[in-house]
Amino acid sequence: MFTLSRSAFSRGLYLDRCLRTKNPHGTKLLSVGLFRKDAAISKSAGIGYSKRFTSTNATELATKPPPPSTLSTTGIVFIALSSALLGFGLAKSPLISLYDFKLEPNRSFPSSSTPQFGSPEDIKNCIAELRSTFASEGAGGGEEKVSTDPDDLHTHGFSPSDHYPDMAPSVVVYPTSTEDVVEVVKIATKYKVPITVYSGATSLEGQYRGYPTGGICVDMNNMDRIIAIHEADSDLVCQPGARWMDINETLKEKGIPLFFPIDPAPGATIGGMLSTGCSGTNAVRYGTAKGEWFLNVTVVLPSGEVIKTRRRSRKSSAGFDMTKLFIGAEGTLGIVTEVTIRLAPLLPTTVAVVQFPDVQKATEAVVEVMNTGVGIQCVELVDDVFMSAVNKYGMSKRRYPVADSLFFKFQGPTAASLRETAAIVKRVVEKHGGTGFELARNDDEAEELWADRKNAHYAGLALGPKGSKGWPTDVCVPVSNLPQLVYETKRDIAEAGMVSTIVGHVGDGNFHAHILFTTEEKAKAKELVHRMVKRAIALDGTCTGEHGVGIGKKEYLVEELGKGTVQLMKAIKRTIDPLGLFNPGKLYPDDPSQEGPPKEESG
Repeated sequence: MFTLSRSAFSRGLYLDRCLRTKNPHGTKLLSVGLFRKDAAISKSAGIGYSKRFTSTNATELATKPPPPSTLSTTGIVFIALSSALLGFGLAKSPLISLYDFKLEPNRSFPSSSTPQFGSPEDIKNCIAELRSTFASEGAGGGEEKVSTDPDDLHTHGFSPSDHYPDMAPSVVVYPTSTEDVVEVVKIATKYKVPITVYSGATSLEGQYRGYPTGGICVDMNNMDRIIAIHEADSDLVCQPGARWMDINETLKEKGIPLFFPIDPAPGATIGGMLSTGCSGTNAVRYGTAKGEWFLNVTVVLPSGEVIKTRRRSRKSSAGFDMTKLFIGAEGTLGIVTEVTIRLAPLLPTTVAVVQFPDVQKATEAVVEVMNTGVGIQCVELVDDVFMSAVNKYGMSKRRYPVADSLFFKFQGPTAASLRETAAIVKRVVEKHGGTGFELARNDDEAEELWADRKNAHYAGLALGPKGSKGWPTDVCVPVSNLPQLVYETKRDIAEAGMVSTIVGHVGDGNFHAHILFTTEEKAKAKELVHRMVKRAIALDGTCTGEHGVGIGKKEYLVEELGKGTVQLMKAIKRTIDPLGLFNPGKLYPDDPSQEGPPKEESG
């Protein structure tokens, strides 16, 4: 006796209705062909047709009028029950469950989904095979493509820019081509050894840390070539290790009046920028990495297959946007080996700075400025603590008033347009209490002013006692909620007796805190970050506007995105990477049955 759930029964009836709709002349035959085991079942159900269903039968039925019905009430009931049973079977099928996105609230993945990686002996054999495979090749300049040098391993499992514990890989491989990456993936799969990709090492949430049981680090720094520049199409093809600043410098040297506008940390590479879905100060004008700036990518999948997500045309409505599947995936779905990026016209810019009585007034001014439609490339909110830090850091040629301030970067096709924008902005900010509006008099002064804003990280460290570290983090909320978030965060930091600068891409509602702490204060700093993230999510925001998830923010994804969305992400991960080899321990929240991330060092 079968007991059917209401959902399984309804799925069966729905499928039966679909079958009837698809071929009304062949309803009885379709139902029999799908659900009967043999002619005897058909006969017992009172169904007149027991002939096996084929595509030829379907065509024949579609062209003939329906015969007189011999379907009894018993037969109708049988069809409905059979449909329901099939629906029940499909619902329980492991294959179909991948596509069952109506997930129960307490559903989790089976324990078999927990990756089972190779043993120490497997890792040893893996390294030996890597050495054998790449024995006859060099990475350039006589360097080896495969390294187990202790200093090399430490470099690839450590970051001076974040607070996560070191986690060195077992081996570092330096590929120079897509084919090299394919070989690495095949060998890693053979021995079930995790793979983590490394490039600019500028990420702030532990994205390139190794796995505790050991693994392969794939260093993409030897894949940094610009392959082609298409000036007429405003795009460029490069390898993932190319740095955005080097690309822009190359374009400048060649006299090409284009640039790549996504501007995170200076050493960031195109592959890393894509993988973390990053952005920077230009986001208010040009958006983020999740916009249309990456036209296509060549990717090595965990299976070893190489795909290219689309052609080079500026737009396409052909199927899924597969490029975006890998943007923000943090190397967990594939290894990017080639990218086509869009370029933007390089326009003249200048910089201005202005002080405000508080963050609320500054934010109100920015909202009105943006609504005027003038040429704003960047608008940055910095708090009074930051301005004090810039003065103390000593790299600036000027002394700033210690007050909440805005840095503007204006953009326009001519010097006259820049002056017009500056005049409009000056009028608006003064209406909202802005004072001391200072516009750069020339390009050199503009660069100096903007350098003071870009030195935020090192200027912030100048405020801490000797030996203190910084905990950099970011959140993002709707712009109208930014003042509340900043006020509450600053009050929380002050009440905790800690020091932090606040720097925000105010045009996007994104801001960064750089909390300074000593070894004894690390737990307190962590709690401050936790409360800041919770506050941002409660204000309809996100746990990270541009740093990505990595190790540090994955615990917040369910609260922010919802359990169903996170389970869908995990289903995609398991489908593409069933062995779980690509950057394990990052991005996806741990299931309750799984152990959490490695515990942080007490220091």
